[in-house]
Amino acid sequence: MSEKKKQPVLPQQEEKKTLGSIHLAPEVLEVIIGIATNEVEGVATTKGTFATDMVERLGKTVHGKGVKTEWVEGELVIDIYCVVEYGVSVPDVARSIQEQVRQSIFHMTSLETREVNVHITGLHFPQA
Repeated sequence: MSEKKKQPVLPQQEEKKTLGSIHLAPEVLEVIIGIATNEVEGVATTKGTFATDMVERLGKTVHGKGVKTEWVEGELVIDIYCVVEYGVSVPDVARSIQEQVRQSIFHMTSLETREVNVHITGLHFPQA
């Protein structure tokens, strides 16, 4: 059964007159998170599904692959599945991903994150 993802309402500055609410599609968060993750040095790629892999083979970039977002008690929980380069410090790369994602989400949406969970699914070895 497909569960509809909750759209967050962005916090707004207190003003005398409100202009309305702003709703953010979950896919937007996934793209922000995916781009922020891939900007971290030591990340080879994010791990997608069979469907996202097929779309990428057709030439389209899927920025939100390997990212899962969930709202738990009104707070954002993020799971990121990625592959890191061989030879890097895995704990350092994971920590950098957490910091980069948390910062990017806050600066672009003003949303606080409850958790940023990083799942390292493999190592990428350089081609000889």
